[in-house]
Amino acid sequence: MAKDSVIVLSGGMDSVTLLHQEKDRIALAVSFDYGSNHNAREIECARKQCELLGIEHISIPLDFMGKYFRSSLLSGADAIPEGHYADENMKSTVVPFRNGIMLSVACGMAESRDLEHVMIANHGGDHAIYPDCRSGFIDAMSQAMREGTYEGVDIIAPFTHITKGEIAKIGKKLGVDYGLTYSCYKGGEKHCGVCGTCVERREAMAEAGIDDPTIYEA
Repeated sequence: MAKDSVIVLSGGMDSVTLLHQEKDRIALAVSFDYGSNHNAREIECARKQCELLGIEHISIPLDFMGKYFRSSLLSGADAIPEGHYADENMKSTVVPFRNGIMLSVACGMAESRDLEHVMIANHGGDHAIYPDCRSGFIDAMSQAMREGTYEGVDIIAPFTHITKGEIAKIGKKLGVDYGLTYSCYKGGEKHCGVCGTCVERREAMAEAGIDDPTIYEA
């Protein structure tokens, strides 16, 4: 299969699963350093996963987001609320239009390299609090990218309507090493175990029947 795609790769469970699922068509993986608590640990995992698969990986700084955008994800570990993604307080972790900005940059990278698609691993569990993970946004952004590029670059987002547990099941079949992924919004050496993304990570591993390799503080 021809390599025709750029992937937005955070280094978390979802994007790493997509990386392995579509490895034969991914020419470039792009991570974004936008100043979040967990960026450095995630990006290191992304780099290692790409090294394993022989896929080019680059990290692009978006430090203006950390400086000027308002989100608890950009305000230090103590600002991160605890609880499930369905909880109202988790809305504070939204980084305004994050996926829109990242997809725009990835689109420019794709056209610069004569590639046709940008892959992103948004999923159904994100829909409650993240507007730029929902299908309406992804469809509209894909249309804007097609209209705004000579190559007609579009978005491939195969996880939009499935859960993180279902993603983990895909990863289990693919043999993904989730020990080389990072999720915790607090960004510590160990996963905190109580923030929304840690809770969801635990639930997904359990649902998929995976022996969770993650070390949690709580």
